[in-house]
Amino acid sequence: MPTSNHELPLEMVRNRPQLVPELLRSVFGVDVSGHGQVTLASESYADTHPAELRCDATVLLGDPDSPALGVVAESQLRSREEKTYSWPAYLASLRLRRRCPVILLVFCPDMATAKGCAAPIDMGHPGWVLQPLTVSPESLPPITDPASARRLPELAVLSAPAHADGPHAEAVIHSLSTALDTLSDDIGTLYHDYVMSRFSDAARKLLEETLKLDDYEWQSEFAIRHRAEGQALGEAKGEAKSVLLVLHARGISVPNDIRDRVTDCADLDQLERLVQRAATIDAAEDLFN
Repeated sequence: MPTSNHELPLEMVRNRPQLVPELLRSVFGVDVSGHGQVTLASESYADTHPAELRCDATVLLGDPDSPALGVVAESQLRSREEKTYSWPAYLASLRLRRRCPVILLVFCPDMATAKGCAAPIDMGHPGWVLQPLTVSPESLPPITDPASARRLPELAVLSAPAHADGPHAEAVIHSLSTALDTLSDDIGTLYHDYVMSRFSDAARKLLEETLKLDDYEWQSEFAIRHRAEGQALGEAKGEAKSVLLVLHARGISVPNDIRDRVTDCADLDQLERLVQRAATIDAAEDLFN
């Protein structure tokens, strides 16, 4: 079953195909100017062997009926020998069907995987060697400009894990939060969960604090809901701390299991009742009775 790390770059391409020419231009120096329209195309090559020839995503640059360039986008979590046979087939099939030049772009989770997937594929014919273009967060520039993040939020999300602890950490996190604020609730949640799974503890804390800023007027449903949830969680933690402080002040020992129940509770009404009970009970075991 595909994992979120595998699927997320593909979701980004499907949500915003413009990400592909931007990566080709900024990372690999490929001239994609003048091609105009960017279109997501079919991922299935049913004219030959549909079970074998189905790439992850295909993007066309220029007129969809007569494209100037076709790009096969793949996502790989590790280097696999079988791809050295299927990738050339994807390109050849796309070139045959669309009658245009073709490029292979491979999304990788880290630099080591990108290096493995970038190994030249010798086709056997003299001079015919396929050099996959691979991209990982480390190969992307830090997105520190909020305007750039708003224009292409997927690029900010992809690059952030590699730069969230670097010298531009605050600018990167601020731009990332701006990017998340442009997204719908479901997409914003998907992208947020992705970066949080790859961030360090310090970067996670910085992002959460940024999303809770009181002096910024958030626009998206995701950011507004996330900020409200963060505020509610902060209030719950404060109430839970009050419960434990009252018990401590009264000299009542709190077993670990009861301490965990208190700190894990997110119900503000229940926590307010626990604060009141903490002031009257004789043993921590009576707190939830």
